Amino acid sequence: MELTAIISPASEGGFTSWNPETGSSSQGDTRDEALANLVEATTLYLEEFPLSGRPRTVVTTFRIN
Repeated sequence: MELTAIISPASEGGFTSWNPETGSSSQGDTRDEALANLVEATTLYLEEFPLSGRPRTVVTTFRIN
């Protein structure tokens, strides 16, 4: 299953990660660690709350002039 991961630098150092399809989030000292922790958190979430039938989240960009 392919899901979305949004990874951002954390103000206190390290990185935060978020999955918009499930709302799960995590953190790590590196981008790779933040992503690995998000995979684990999202897997646990999906064991209890499967995504069946929900529409996919759309990630796009927009411009402010």
